[in-house]
Amino acid sequence: MNVTIIGAGLGGLVLARVLHVHGIPVTVYEAETSPAARAQGGMLDIHDHNGQVALEAAGLADGFRALVLDGRQAVRVLGHDGSVLYDEPDDGTGGRPEVQRGELRQLLLDSLPDGTVHWGHKVGGVRGLGDGRHEVTFAGGTTVTTSLLVGADGAWSKVRPLLSAATPEYTGRSFVETFLYDGDTRHPAAATAVGGGSLFALAPGKGIQAHREKGGTLHTYVALTEPVEWFGDFGDAAAATDRTAREFAGWAPELTELITGSDTAPVLRPLHTLPIGHRWDRVPGVTLVGDAAHLAAPNGEGANLAMLDGAELGRALAAHDDVEAALAEYEQAMFARGAEAAADGTELHELLFGDDAPHGLVALFRGR
Repeated sequence: MNVTIIGAGLGGLVLARVLHVHGIPVTVYEAETSPAARAQGGMLDIHDHNGQVALEAAGLADGFRALVLDGRQAVRVLGHDGSVLYDEPDDGTGGRPEVQRGELRQLLLDSLPDGTVHWGHKVGGVRGLGDGRHEVTFAGGTTVTTSLLVGADGAWSKVRPLLSAATPEYTGRSFVETFLYDGDTRHPAAATAVGGGSLFALAPGKGIQAHREKGGTLHTYVALTEPVEWFGDFGDAAAATDRTAREFAGWAPELTELITGSDTAPVLRPLHTLPIGHRWDRVPGVTLVGDAAHLAAPNGEGANLAMLDGAELGRALAAHDDVEAALAEYEQAMFARGAEAAADGTELHELLFGDDAPHGLVALFRGR
């Protein structure tokens, strides 16, 4: 079996690791030029029913536990005036320990033989050659041919068109990302508001969501329900910050500081989804994992599902002599869990940003 994975995100790397554990050769191609080519995002809560299951299958449970940051499962919900509506400390019994995404990715990279990941290989196109074989062409003009192609290349997958005509659609909501560094010293009021883990300060159609990362970094996603054109040019950082902050006029200053006090230029993150229940008919020699297969509104499940996809696909391939039987088994289970998670994500966003925000989220937390 000649397995080619497009994308060195968490899902692709878990698949590569599980295949390696089972002695199946694999090559990963990644558009980024190196592991340090860009920041890898912030905190991830790794769930005991999917993400942790995947890391167990990859033989990396101990390495994962060594990365866990204590106390980060704490949750606070504040009113727009800074009043505390809900405050749950981290007592160490939760099933969603938090790690830094970049550190988890490095753990996976370090678990693979040297040369498994080929950096600086941006896919220009893919095409079927018949009999389950596919050709991948890279931006520099080089090509590879493979008997099993796996698209782990995210929302705008270049592999997906081999299987499906579906394309991501804008949800009508975007996040604006900011970072405040050394929060306890330089931004003490904002750091106190965030607390030890996650903060939610919500209103219908908008909200400020933040998380305490390593070193007192306060990582914030500011949600606004607006057409993507409304956000304008983020090349002018000051204007983009001002435009975003104006939507929270009258909110407590310790909350708006998470926008106006950013130590980095704000970054626009428009939210896109594939149709809930996205699926395709079996096509020989190709499949998808993670966002390439079931892109959904952010709900804490994306990275976990991607890793479970990778682990389950790897285990299926190791268990079957018939590759097509393995792919069919994997896809049927993946379609079901992807649809369930996408539906849950839609429901969660209604709690976060619907007409009853923030009270619906508080009721959810108190009832669990």
